[in-house]
Amino acid sequence: MTHDDADAVVIERTFEAPVHAVWQLWTDPAHFREWFGPTGVTVPVAELDLRVGGRRLVGMEMETPDGPRRMWLGGEFQEIVENERLVYTEYVSDEHGNQQSPADSFTAHATTEVRVEFEAVGDRTKMRLTHVGIPSGSPGAIGWTMAFEKLAALIGPTHEPTT
Repeated sequence: MTHDDADAVVIERTFEAPVHAVWQLWTDPAHFREWFGPTGVTVPVAELDLRVGGRRLVGMEMETPDGPRRMWLGGEFQEIVENERLVYTEYVSDEHGNQQSPADSFTAHATTEVRVEFEAVGDRTKMRLTHVGIPSGSPGAIGWTMAFEKLAALIGPTHEPTT
C-alpha cells in the first residue's frame, strides 16, 4: 500500500519492556484486549488468528449518550516476523467480520493498513506504528495515542506478560 504522510498516522514510542513482551501484548488476544482502543473504550472481543492470511476481529465497546455502542474492526494478517514486524489490514466490519461501509467511521478508506515495527534497544522496545489510510490529526490518530498511553501504563516498569 502506498501513501503520503498526510494519509497516515506514524507514531514512535519506546516502552520499558523487552521486545518479546511488547510483541506478546500485540499478539495475544487476552493481553491485546487490556490496552487496545482509546481511553474509555473496552475490548470485549479480540480474535487474532496470528498467521499470514489469518483473520482479525476486534469488538470495541464505548458508552454514548444513547447507551453502549459496539464498533467492530475486521482485517487480515499480511506479514508476521516474530518480535520484528506485524502488518495487517483493517476495516469497519460487523460482528462476523464482514466488511461494512466506512461512511460512519473514522476513515474514508474501505481498507487501511497497519504496520508495527519492533526494535530491541537494550531491555526496552522501540516501536513504530504506521497506519496508512488514517490521516494524522484524525480521531483515529488520537485513538492510537490514547491506546499507547494505556499500553505504557500496563507495561509499567516491570510488566512481563505471561502465556
